[in-house]
Amino acid sequence: MFDVMQIQKMLPHRYPFLLLDRVTDIKEGESIDAYLNISITNQVFEGHFPDHPIYPGVLIIEGMAQAGGVLAFQSVPEEEVKDKVVYFMSIDKAKFRAPVRPGDKLEYKLSVIKHRGKIWHLDGKAYVDGNIVAEAELKAMIMDK
Repeated sequence: MFDVMQIQKMLPHRYPFLLLDRVTDIKEGESIDAYLNISITNQVFEGHFPDHPIYPGVLIIEGMAQAGGVLAFQSVPEEEVKDKVVYFMSIDKAKFRAPVRPGDKLEYKLSVIKHRGKIWHLDGKAYVDGNIVAEAELKAMIMDK
């Protein structure tokens, strides 16, 4: 549905901190599916960990948040998000179930728990090969840049 070039038009993030490769499905105001291909060439693996590369959990959560930002921007009229950015407000109930390694396709599935005004409350889950690897509840707010 959206490739990385289209995602960059919505989010301010850029390499190496843009953590979405593609959005595969979006239901405005309801849910989003997206993914990131995890490559051994990612600089994070130089230090996390050189002999046992594991993709950091905090980056999995950030990828969820970025997908949530795309969902928020696509769910409100364009004039309401012009010159806006999505800020993280909270992370709750974060759990990490399995390691993510180079070569994995990290899939994000987020659904709206509640949306009121500029605030979005989302349920996020991350999967590799259909198995859940992480989950969290996220809150974010659309703000002026």
